[in-house]
Amino acid sequence: MANTLDSHILIIYGASGDLAQRKLIPAVFDLYRGGYLPENFALLGASRTDFTDEEFRNKVVFENDLFDKEGHEDKLEAFSQLLFYQDLKTYDGAEDVKKLKARLEELGQEFGTGSNYIFYLSTPPKLYNTIPKALADVGLNKPEGGWSRLVVEKPFGYDEASARQLNEELQSVFHENDIYRIDHYLGKETVQNLLVTRFANGFFEPLWNRNYVQSIQITAAETVGVGSRGGYYDESGALRDMIQNHLLQVLAHVGMEPPIRADAYSIRGEKMKLFQALRPIRGEQVAEQVVRAQYTAGKTKDGEVVAYRDAEGVPDDSTTETYVAMKFFIDNWRWAGVPFFIRTGKCLPLKVTEVVITFKNPPQALFAQYDDYAIKCDNQLIIRIQPDEGMAMEFGMKVPGEGFRVKNVDMDFFYRELTTKDVPESYSRLLLDCMKGDPTLYARGDSVEQAWAFVDPILEAWKKEEAPLAFYEAGTWGPEEADRLWDGIGGGCWRNPDSSLTEKRHYTEL
Repeated sequence: MANTLDSHILIIYGASGDLAQRKLIPAVFDLYRGGYLPENFALLGASRTDFTDEEFRNKVVFENDLFDKEGHEDKLEAFSQLLFYQDLKTYDGAEDVKKLKARLEELGQEFGTGSNYIFYLSTPPKLYNTIPKALADVGLNKPEGGWSRLVVEKPFGYDEASARQLNEELQSVFHENDIYRIDHYLGKETVQNLLVTRFANGFFEPLWNRNYVQSIQITAAETVGVGSRGGYYDESGALRDMIQNHLLQVLAHVGMEPPIRADAYSIRGEKMKLFQALRPIRGEQVAEQVVRAQYTAGKTKDGEVVAYRDAEGVPDDSTTETYVAMKFFIDNWRWAGVPFFIRTGKCLPLKVTEVVITFKNPPQALFAQYDDYAIKCDNQLIIRIQPDEGMAMEFGMKVPGEGFRVKNVDMDFFYRELTTKDVPESYSRLLLDCMKGDPTLYARGDSVEQAWAFVDPILEAWKKEEAPLAFYEAGTWGPEEADRLWDGIGGGCWRNPDSSLTEKRHYTEL
């Protein structure tokens, strides 16, 4: 399949690590077998593990159980011949980066890729500023006759100050438009479809505002605990690990104003305005609007789970949160007065991410007298991001028989019904966009800082112990304190999803 991508070399720092084997190299193979890679392309893994080219290929391709090999055996060998490896003593040492440059020039001549490079930092965050400076020392940040792009994984900073410092350091050696801060949530088809749902449909767009929306909630649940990563996770917590990046990005797609054009400059500009409009939560407000909690021992679908404080590497007196629920507001014309809710946690009943828009009820409950149970009929739009990607709309219908008894029913759509092709993995989509030079689905530096500015006061209040730590049993939907966030919201509550987008309890036999 012919394409117009520039020839280039993809360099993965930390190529012998977990992320490269699980996600990155399988994603590149998906692009290869789909015909999306340029005709002249090579991949160079760079890490401190002592591998030859052949040993590297065996490890990340042929011996990689996470590789999609079934039915593609004929392409594996050809793809593997595009993979090479450069062992490094240090990631940012002067001699190592010179060796790397020499290898890139050698591969550039062999494969005809010229001096076009994508550097992917799949390394510990402490190297995010030192590797780019080392690349700049030998001119790889601005190669003569070519281009250079830098992909940076999260976490991007630890707070607003560190994020700003990292931005300044990166922007001193790379142009902002050449820095790609990757967030795999933005590569998910359903997240991207939020913009199409909102702005391409005449029956949604007029309703997407304070006049018709009662509340919006976003849930991102995981069934796993911290496992053996307790030491790392205890330095982060759910607010930093999930909300500051993934879920605020999803929120931006839900709440942003219509962009002038569907391009990177316009879309990322509107997301920045949305972050600037977030009403701060400070001091005493933190205890009222934010719930933090830890899981205790219990049982999830994955089996028995020990309490977070009993996990490997976690201090006995840790106050790091494994669950966060919050209520907040957006101070702009569109969303004035509409409550937004976000929650995320580990050791919950299901692995699921979804957005629920609850619309306001009609001003008069005209048929309430006919309903035996006086059940309120909520109109909800449910957007499932993962798994079972799709959408469902919930509305009231009359049950056949005497009177006007109303029950909720669902109308649904699943992505698997839209195409016979596989829905692309998020890393495949994001890598392809970087190869195209399209940063639309990547976070801009100033918006990352603004997201940190929103969560920093919450973290500061927790540090000062101005808000209590709650607990919840593993395998449940979190602490009861989270339900109290809905007090005074007209009977609203969290939607605890089922494994299927359209839950059986929503259906009524008519």
